[in-house]
Amino acid sequence: MIGSKKKDGQKTQVFVTGWLVMLLAVPAYAWLSQELLDQIDKNRADVAKIKDIVLNGDQKHQAFDRLAILGEKFTTRICGSQELEDSIDYIAEEMKKENIATVYFENVTALKWTRGKEFAEILTPLRRPMSIMSLGSSVGTNGTLTAEIVVVKSFDELKARQDVAGKIVVYNQVWQGYGTSNEYRTRGASEASLKGARGALVRSITDFSIYSPHTGQQDYYENITKIPVACITVEDAEMLQRYQDRNVSVTVSMTTEPVNHGEVITRNLVAEIPGNVLPDEVVIFGGHIDAWDVGTGSMDDGGGVMISWQALSVIKKLGLIPKRTLRVVLWTCEEFGLVGGEAYYNAHKEASDKVSLIMESDHGVFNPYGLKFSGSGLARAIMEEILKDLNDINTTRVLEGGGDSSDTGWWVDEKKVPGVELYSGNENYFYFHHSNGDTMTVLDKDQLDRATILWATAAYAVANLDGLLPRDGDYPTTSSVSTRPLSVPNAATAAMALLIAYQLMRRQQ
Repeated sequence: MIGSKKKDGQKTQVFVTGWLVMLLAVPAYAWLSQELLDQIDKNRADVAKIKDIVLNGDQKHQAFDRLAILGEKFTTRICGSQELEDSIDYIAEEMKKENIATVYFENVTALKWTRGKEFAEILTPLRRPMSIMSLGSSVGTNGTLTAEIVVVKSFDELKARQDVAGKIVVYNQVWQGYGTSNEYRTRGASEASLKGARGALVRSITDFSIYSPHTGQQDYYENITKIPVACITVEDAEMLQRYQDRNVSVTVSMTTEPVNHGEVITRNLVAEIPGNVLPDEVVIFGGHIDAWDVGTGSMDDGGGVMISWQALSVIKKLGLIPKRTLRVVLWTCEEFGLVGGEAYYNAHKEASDKVSLIMESDHGVFNPYGLKFSGSGLARAIMEEILKDLNDINTTRVLEGGGDSSDTGWWVDEKKVPGVELYSGNENYFYFHHSNGDTMTVLDKDQLDRATILWATAAYAVANLDGLLPRDGDYPTTSSVSTRPLSVPNAATAAMALLIAYQLMRRQQ
C-alpha cells in the first residue's frame, strides 16, 4: 500500500510543518520571559508576609473594624455634606499616624443636594402610606402634590399613552440588570415631564426587595420643566400596576422637600508610599469615599475604600518599598456624577504613560475570587502569574474585561491604562445598593481580610516589576501546555526539536 504510506507521510509532514510554523510565527512577546518570571518570583516572600500579618498578625480584621468606624461615625457621607469632609479628614489623620509618607488633598467642585422630609400616600381606592426616597438632584413638590397615577413598564409605553398630562407617572420597569434598569431612574423624570406629568415615581433599581426603596442620582434634560421624582419599593410599584390592570383609578399624594444648594468644594484624598527606583511611575488603587445618605455606605463604597487604605497600611507596616510609587486615591462625589473621578483624571491624564495599573473596588467587597482585568493579553498573563501566590486563599482568578470601574473608566478606555476591578461574590449586591440595608451587616471580616491581601499583592507586585505593565501583546498561547508559560529561548528550543524530528521522518520515508 505504497499510496497510503505516501498519504500518511504527507499528513505527518503537514502536521509537523503546521506546528513548526505556529511556533515560529508567534511573536516573542507571547511568552513571559524567564527574566519576568524571576521578577515575580522575587516578590513571593513579601507576599507571604502580607498574607501572614493579615491572617495571623495584628492586621487581622482591622479592615472590618476600621470600616465600622467609618460607616457608623460618618454615616451620611453624601456629596457636599460636612460628614463627608469630616470622614476625609479622619482617614487622612489616621494615615499620618501610620507614618505614611505622603498624604494630601485635591480640591473638587461639586453640587450639594440635601434630601429633606419626604412622604407619600395612596389616597384612593384605599388609604395607605408608601415608603419613598427622593432621587438625587430632584426638585421638591413645593407643598403636597396630589394627582392620579398612570403606570408604565417602559419608555415606549409612556410615549404611546395620551393620558399622562397632569398625572404622576409610575415606572414599573422589569429588572433587566442595573445598566438597563437604571435608565428609568436617571431619565424617568425628564421623560415624564415631556409628556406633561407633574411628578414621577420609579420602581427601585433592584432584583430583590423586602419593601425597601433604593435611592440614586437622576439627571434632568436641558430646557425641561423639572418635576419631583422619587423611588418607591418594588412591592408598591407592582401593586399599583395591578390596580391599573383592573381598571381601578389610583390617586397618590407626595410631599418632598429636597434642596439643591449649588456648588461647593470637596476633596479627593491621596496617599502614597514613594517608589525607591522609579518614584514618578505609579500604581493607583482606591474607592470612592462618598455615599448616599441612607444606610451607612459600608458596602458602597466603604469596602473599596477600606481594602485600599488597609493594603497601603499593611505594606507600610511591613516596611516594603516597591520600585514604583503606590498611590491610594479616595475619590469624592462619585454618586453625584463621578465628579471626583473625572476631576482626578482631568488633572493627571497627561501623566497616563507613567501609570502602570489603576484599580478600583466599587462593586462590593464580598467573598473575593480574584480580579476583573482590562488590558493586553500579555498584561493579563502577568497578573495571573502574580496571583498564583494566593492559591491558598482562593483569590487567583483573572477575568478578561470589566477592569474599568466608575472612577477609573477614562484611564482604561481613553488612555489604555491597564485596569482592575475586584471580582467577588457580589450576586446580591443590588439587594442592598443605595438603600438602608447598606450596613456592616452585609459584610464579613474574613472576606475583607482576603480582599485586602489580594489588593495589596496585586498593587505591590505590579509596582515592583522592572517595567510597566505592557499595553500591547497577546495572551500566551502555551498556557494550556505548561503551568508556567514558555520563555522565548524554550520556544526556540521546541521549534528546533520539531525541525529535527521532521527531518528524521523524511529520511525514514
